[in-house]
Amino acid sequence: MTTLSVVRARKRGSGAARNPHRPYRKALATTRGRIGLALALLVALAGLLAPLLSSHVPTAQSGEALLAPGSPGHLLGTDDLGRDLLSRVLYGIRTDLEVIALAVPLGALLGCAFALLAAVHPVLDTVVQRVFDLVLAFPGLILALAITAVLGPGRLPVVVVIALAEIPVFGRQLRAGILVQREREYAVAARVGGTGRARLLLRHILPNCADPLVVQLAVSLTVAVFLEGAMSFLGVGVRPPEPTLGNMLSQALPYLAQAPHFAAGPLLVVTLLVLGFSLLSEALNREIRR
Repeated sequence: MTTLSVVRARKRGSGAARNPHRPYRKALATTRGRIGLALALLVALAGLLAPLLSSHVPTAQSGEALLAPGSPGHLLGTDDLGRDLLSRVLYGIRTDLEVIALAVPLGALLGCAFALLAAVHPVLDTVVQRVFDLVLAFPGLILALAITAVLGPGRLPVVVVIALAEIPVFGRQLRAGILVQREREYAVAARVGGTGRARLLLRHILPNCADPLVVQLAVSLTVAVFLEGAMSFLGVGVRPPEPTLGNMLSQALPYLAQAPHFAAGPLLVVTLLVLGFSLLSEALNREIRR
């Protein structure tokens, strides 16, 4: 490769990541992107503003059990223990988002760190891939039961389970991107120019692998909503009386025929949140693949 071709290849490589925000802006300008972002922000704001939007303590019990929606002082009614459902839904959103906002980025960072470690040497790559295979061998709920048996129920096991489940997902996503990008002209030019392996990975290759990781982040948020809800529903996640959307649905199950409004609030919120993240991920994926 001549000096001129090296320079041209470097220009092409640097130009590929010159405007990393462009596909994201285009995705958010689409109908799917706008609706998805609006739904996700709506639910997130409801959780953040829970103390302002609610006039009841979410764990306070009363003798007014299973009141219908629209009852005086209880917009969504009350549950089987007389607790205000609107307050519990709002604080349940907050709890879910706090867990997800910690667990998914943690899993993403650890997965990417493992992928970068695997790119250093073939032996490390083999070890990392076997670790990923070991984690993927356990279905999510089986992994949740095993972690809960060791740590006990609560927020910590939910964070650990979601993070562990996401590590191989992000790790394999980044590893595949690295294998593709390091054979391209800009990476070859950087190596010919004397760029070290670590600088090549972090400065040149990693920025060009970022777009699929952003899409995966949106997808993983959707999966995390289901996984946290499933753990709380089964009683191995965040425990009552602290409200989560999952344990509210679990508590409402015996009263579906008598008081269907009991489950309506958390079910609606889960639907909106999942729909929002799904539309965002689809919009991002379409724009990035163009």
